[in-house]
Amino acid sequence: MFSVRKVKTKSGATAVQVVQYVGHRSIVAKHIGSGKDEVEVTILRQRAFEWIEEQSAQLTLFPSQKQKLLVVDRGECIGVTHRFAYQFFMICLDECGLSHLPSLLLDLAIMRLIEPTSKRRSIELLDYYFGIKYSQRIYRNIPKFVDHKEGIEQCAYNVALTKFNEPFYFVLYDVTTLYFEFFKADEFKNQGFSKDNKSQQPQIVIGLLVTQSGFPLISEVFAGNTFEGKTMLPVVEKFIMEHPHSKPIIVADAAMLDEERLTELREKGISYIVGARLSNASLAMVKKIHGELNGNPGTIARFPSRHGDLICDFSLKRYKKESNELTKQVQKAEELVARQSLKVKAKFIKKVKKERIELNMALIEKRKLLLGIKGYCTNIPEQEHSNTTIIDRYHQLWHVEQSFRMSKFDLQARPIYHQNHDAIKAHVLICFVALIAEKYLELTTTLSLREIRFLIWNITETHIQDNLTKEVFVFRSPMNDVLKSKLAGLIAEWNLLPH
Repeated sequence: MFSVRKVKTKSGATAVQVVQYVGHRSIVAKHIGSGKDEVEVTILRQRAFEWIEEQSAQLTLFPSQKQKLLVVDRGECIGVTHRFAYQFFMICLDECGLSHLPSLLLDLAIMRLIEPTSKRRSIELLDYYFGIKYSQRIYRNIPKFVDHKEGIEQCAYNVALTKFNEPFYFVLYDVTTLYFEFFKADEFKNQGFSKDNKSQQPQIVIGLLVTQSGFPLISEVFAGNTFEGKTMLPVVEKFIMEHPHSKPIIVADAAMLDEERLTELREKGISYIVGARLSNASLAMVKKIHGELNGNPGTIARFPSRHGDLICDFSLKRYKKESNELTKQVQKAEELVARQSLKVKAKFIKKVKKERIELNMALIEKRKLLLGIKGYCTNIPEQEHSNTTIIDRYHQLWHVEQSFRMSKFDLQARPIYHQNHDAIKAHVLICFVALIAEKYLELTTTLSLREIRFLIWNITETHIQDNLTKEVFVFRSPMNDVLKSKLAGLIAEWNLLPH
């Protein structure tokens, strides 16, 4: 049987001990501590009784309610954490069906959402912010993430289908490039047309397929010198193979307009809507289009072409913008011709002799005929989808462009520092997982990641330790702002409210 006793020390303090009486002797089982006043002694006695209860197998029939006491003057702040933010994003990943993934992959994706940085720095911040510890020798495990790619993409499809009721008869496709922070190239990390203006550095090409609202479905990595038009068919075929009932119509921009590529799509029975490069059309076709639209705002016309049907519309707003740009370009060309500046390249200039340039009047006149006109190629008959529907679907391409901006700027997917090919693909996969979570939150709350991050990062847990008892008390900061925001519904649904 344990008992609590108080003993005066030589310094005048009162020691609190847990003792056990054996015969006429007392054996000290636990020295709890020494208090200098009645408050400290009371706290130590409470700790002593708690220790006895923990050590004893016999529970009391009428347990007293414990009261935790913190003497502020003897408290010390030993740390501030952001566990609420971590819990918020982890539940979001669970809502997307991704919680089965390796912990390291999930944690690196969460760090992309919170504070994107290098993998090594992410490990340090996971410990600093959340108390989650990993060995610095994580790089051997990162390449293994690619084994989970198909499962992750299936989860993304399920979320788009069940959470957002996305229709898959229209999907949007585009590509971007991610560069490396070094200059040594190989057959995979290679120089190519850079969308980041980093033509001297190796890069990879990323193809991304998204829904009409921009929710990511599939991402693929290609060698840095791959023509972007060649990336579309493998991605589309993979999606159709995995989801044969969907039969989507592919929407892509003019960079994908390659006769060979579109012929392949038609041969495989895949429908498409692709931006047209009218500047490559013959003068006869341009005159025909100009005459049919006749500068009437909102007018739409359809013409047969070798790429399928060519749908064109005229916009007065587009006309004014393009007219101003054309005027500036022609003025620049005229100045260069007047000075005969042979070393400066500019539009609407042609070289007629080795040492002489002049205005390309035919090209200028052709460009004038196309002012305000935009073209779209499709193999979809007008009976299935009207011209207006085709144009509206094409204009939704900004969703995939927005997803690329999210990955590049919000998640800082570039530059890449990895050398191993699987590690490079794993890095892209980590960013893809983070993009799923970011887009899920955006579609659910209409808030940007920057706004969400600001709201939840302000909710902290302050850890105060009682210097006498060494007990740690955790205090969460007020949640007033976040509970007044558009996140309130999710926080209540996910049971994140303080008890």
